[in-house]
Amino acid sequence: MAASMLVRAVQNTRQTWSNCTRYASLENAQWTLCLPAVSTILPCRTMTTRRRDRLPLPQRLYVPDRTRTDEDRQAEELTPQNMAHIQESYKEEEESLTQARLCPLKDEPWPRHAWTPESRRTGVLATKIGMMPMWTKTGHRLTVTLLQVQDCHVIRYIPVEDSDDPDKKQGMLTLGHRSCSPFYLSEEYLRMFEKAGIPPKRKIAEFKVSMDAAIKPGTPLYAAHFRPGQYVDVYGKTIDKGFQGVMKRHGFKGQPASHGQTKTHRRPGAIGTAGHGRVLPGTKLPGPMGNVVRYTRGLKIWRVNTKHNILYVNGQVPGHNDGWVKVYDSILYKSKHRKRLEDHLGSLPFPTYFEEEEGELEEDLYDDELFRFDDPSIVFETAEGKKK
Repeated sequence: MAASMLVRAVQNTRQTWSNCTRYASLENAQWTLCLPAVSTILPCRTMTTRRRDRLPLPQRLYVPDRTRTDEDRQAEELTPQNMAHIQESYKEEEESLTQARLCPLKDEPWPRHAWTPESRRTGVLATKIGMMPMWTKTGHRLTVTLLQVQDCHVIRYIPVEDSDDPDKKQGMLTLGHRSCSPFYLSEEYLRMFEKAGIPPKRKIAEFKVSMDAAIKPGTPLYAAHFRPGQYVDVYGKTIDKGFQGVMKRHGFKGQPASHGQTKTHRRPGAIGTAGHGRVLPGTKLPGPMGNVVRYTRGLKIWRVNTKHNILYVNGQVPGHNDGWVKVYDSILYKSKHRKRLEDHLGSLPFPTYFEEEEGELEEDLYDDELFRFDDPSIVFETAEGKKK
């Protein structure tokens, strides 16, 4: 009996050793054979590995210069004469593409529809260029933001069937803003603009539109898309303020400056309320401020400059100067100005302003309540029927 058990132990040992040699090719591995007593012959195998020391990252053979811009690299490779020649050839190609795309014999214009209360027009992409004061006829001072519509074109239209609208009632219009050079753009990005016959854009965005407000790709959009007295909503990203305390971030009053206060002048104070024993979610604390998307709704347009495509919008607009924003018709259905809003929407150009159909407008369009500096300050009237 003991001899048979010994033979089985030797056979199991050979089998275990063969299994160990099968995996012996593993790097940095040590195999240990565990043999218990002969009475309980249960051969096993264990593997121990050594931890490889963390090596530093290999040094780069070429370290790019982050201070150099694309213009600097381009200036080193191309001479001014070559650069001017390339830009001229690009402009000629741009014009030829636009003319070929907008040829009436090649592509028929899209049908136009009348405005209805269920219609939703597209918005525009604009650049924030600054702020200035204005006055009403009653002497009330206003602060307005100037938004310029620069080279805004329709790139493509996504029909209702292919849009992401769950109700399948609205399509999508892709707009481009501010033309740019195609030197450092990919072919996939440029191919999108070649189909529309327009130059490449720096910024593109999508707007929801109703089926009757679809616009043909390649159509330019102007500031005359809106009218004075209309209310709009503006979408933009706020200025990044970095990490700020509670006094700047949330407007806390702060703690006393003296009388026993030590290093708590700008601190929030106690935040763990009695009973809960923890800090509740949503407690106002220090943290990053700005650089978030914000909507400003119900802003009135006081003036429209059709020559430079500038909108004079009431109040403040989020974002830096020279930053981009989205401007579209206001959707405040419960606003106190809703009745006037609907009146303006019915008189707005639909689906947008077409210069060849409506003709040229005045250089400046003003709201009726806005004071114009070119108006006479004193007006004399003659009373009719008065005896001298």
